[in-house]
Amino acid sequence: MVRVGVIGTGMIGQDHIRRMTQVLAGVRVAAVTDVDASVAAAVAEKVGATAHATGEDLVADPEVDAIVVCSWGPTHEQYVLASIAAGKPVFCEKPLATTQEACLRIVEAEVAHGSRLVQVGYMRRYDAAYRALKKVVDSGELGAPLMMHCAHRNASVPPHYTKDMAITDTAVHEIDMVRWMFGEEIAAARVLVPRRSANGGELQDPLFLVLEMASGALVDVEISVNIRYGYDIRGEVVGESGTAALGELSPISVRAAGRFATPVPLDWRERFLAAYDVEFQEWIASIAGGGAPVGPSAWDGYAAAVVSDAAVAALDSGDRVAVVLAEKPKLYLEATS
Repeated sequence: MVRVGVIGTGMIGQDHIRRMTQVLAGVRVAAVTDVDASVAAAVAEKVGATAHATGEDLVADPEVDAIVVCSWGPTHEQYVLASIAAGKPVFCEKPLATTQEACLRIVEAEVAHGSRLVQVGYMRRYDAAYRALKKVVDSGELGAPLMMHCAHRNASVPPHYTKDMAITDTAVHEIDMVRWMFGEEIAAARVLVPRRSANGGELQDPLFLVLEMASGALVDVEISVNIRYGYDIRGEVVGESGTAALGELSPISVRAAGRFATPVPLDWRERFLAAYDVEFQEWIASIAGGGAPVGPSAWDGYAAAVVSDAAVAALDSGDRVAVVLAEKPKLYLEATS
């Protein structure tokens, strides 16, 4: 039984606690903490966990085997570094850290430790449709992949959402996914700015992100975050000898009132609920008995941050911006899930 401590008991933290207490096997939520102590105390009482005053106290708890970080993004670095220093596996919701420099410090700390402890919460890799698509790509059936067309559409976004967040909060999932899908790094980014949607107010929406892969393959990502009709994620790989695409949005179709309809998910929680379950169950299985995580690594978190910075610079300048990564440590050279 893996005893987990959760740092951050907001919406995503509580959802992961629900997942670990009601859905998954081989795990127990042993401790929680939050900047709002009253919320942490209420959650702790509900699941029979210990409430700690700080994240550092939770990491140091001998009754905690592994850490889940779901706190505010700027705090991720300190809690992940504390977990590494304690030698405990740590699952960190994205972003790994809020700057590429902070991500690199985490990479360096993990390399100094000598083995993997960190997994980053990029759940697209655990979605059944994306896994099926990657299986086709890896089989060689399509020949060499030449392009991928993606769409990331949100019905709406909150008032605090800024133009940079279209890259750093939204398209970052595609940034990680295509590195995994193609098994290679991203070499450069460009952003094209279409006609502005009236639904976005002052926000520049939509955007069209173009990623150049190291092999020369091209990936385009339509980012539409106020499209109203629902949450719609699309992806199609174009190879030398064929194409493969993600399936329909819904497992059902409805015929009624003279219309044929496929329901559209309302938000990311509905679309990727099963992927989150698989992600956490596989993480738990990988670290049980002292094992190391095999999912998205600290290097993946760092690479996503560098590409995101390049894409934001491309958005601001209108230019093609090269992606410049540090040398990849040997620790991360083995393939991940």
